[in-house]
Amino acid sequence: MSTTLGRTRSGSESDLAGRGPMLLAMVLAVLGYQINATMLSPALPDVIERLGTTTAAAGLSQTLFFLMAAIGQVTLARLSDQRGRKPMMIVCAFVLIAGNLMCVFAPNIEIFIAGRILQGVSAAMFTLAFLTLNQLLTPAGFGKAAGIITAVNGGLAGVDAIAGGQIADTIGFRGIFVCSTLIAVAGLIGVRRYVPDVPPTTANAPFDSRGITALSAGLTGVLVGLAQGGAWGWTSPLTLAFLLGGLLALVLFVVSQRSAANPVIDIDVLASRRAWPLLITTICTLGGAFGAIALTIPLFSQDARVGLGLSAVAAAVLFLTPIQLIGVISAPLTGRLGPKVGWRRIVVTGAVANFAIFVFATLFLHHEWILVASLAALGVTYGGFMLTGLNGLAVTTAPKDKPGSLSGLNGACFGIGASLGIALASAMITAGSDAHGPTAAGYQHAMYTALALLGVGVVTSLLIQRPDPADAETADEPALVIAHH
Repeated sequence: MSTTLGRTRSGSESDLAGRGPMLLAMVLAVLGYQINATMLSPALPDVIERLGTTTAAAGLSQTLFFLMAAIGQVTLARLSDQRGRKPMMIVCAFVLIAGNLMCVFAPNIEIFIAGRILQGVSAAMFTLAFLTLNQLLTPAGFGKAAGIITAVNGGLAGVDAIAGGQIADTIGFRGIFVCSTLIAVAGLIGVRRYVPDVPPTTANAPFDSRGITALSAGLTGVLVGLAQGGAWGWTSPLTLAFLLGGLLALVLFVVSQRSAANPVIDIDVLASRRAWPLLITTICTLGGAFGAIALTIPLFSQDARVGLGLSAVAAAVLFLTPIQLIGVISAPLTGRLGPKVGWRRIVVTGAVANFAIFVFATLFLHHEWILVASLAALGVTYGGFMLTGLNGLAVTTAPKDKPGSLSGLNGACFGIGASLGIALASAMITAGSDAHGPTAAGYQHAMYTALALLGVGVVTSLLIQRPDPADAETADEPALVIAHH
């Protein structure tokens, strides 16, 4: 038999308040991962200097970090359909702690990259948190909670970006991973104690290891080839081997999904307009906005030769903190707005606004205060509308029998987009370098590439299928149905 556990819309406020310890545990769990992206961005020049490496290698570490975030999200989200959300959240926490310790003690860039790969896998914590909340709360309660979790996606209200810059200017980048480890341990304890066990939705289904292997190989080949193409040479055998091998693996992945007993991705769902335009919008949004925020702007703002010549702390205060601080406020507000006006409308509005803002940021890259104002505005359009809207739309439109399919894939697209954006930005900056290092033209080309990606995102957001009116009529129905056997 089945027992329905749910609340009415009018009771969502008290329901959410009653879930406070659980929500706090999830916030700590996802924050442990997220600050490895937000705190490290202003410290990238310090990583390059202390490990004696290059801009291309530092860019590769970021690319692989977000690539593994993509693979981890789609893999662990599907596993959580079969093994349960909470066990996979605990796995994520342990993997994150292990990756952090590797980066703390890394003697060279190779060990550092290995640690970043493990950290990236733990990004699945975001998708697992969204899936758990969607099963436990009403749609209105989920919207509010999703806004809170999404706010963490930009970091700790900007404090972490400033702290990252301060740590880089004083004790070095290793201190960042010590902070992340402490938060991850607190998140692990909170998840074990306060997050309830939600029964698996497809407990007896086999895991598609062949599909995961092909997907991982394909994404790695394409994104590493793009990231290192400028350094290796775009026509070099190594670059071509990565790019062509990656594309072949992705083709094999698509073919394998049609015959798999329990595919990673439902091809029929992927082919529908509720899926592929959403996924491309996610990739282009992260590729354009995050690639610039996490790599191009931090490097440009601290470049004393052709950039703004700022310290790590000053760069963080001016260009990273405003986005995060405003995002912390706008994301929960967007979470409340989404169920009322529709998640698709939120996404389309955010995509158009993001593109418009990046036009100013690209054209006035060397005008410090125009750039500051433009990036601060992204706190609303990117940190609020897009990050919350894309997650909300993926979770609420996923097939009911496979709730982890679309949301897990969309979570993977966050990682794919971020790694793609960093790979392209790194390639543009490297290709535009001279004997003395990056040039102004290299940074400008990286920004034009980001703008092009955001433009594609605007087009694909308009192609997302409008929700079925019948779904809107069920907005007040309970969110969780648990089957007892």
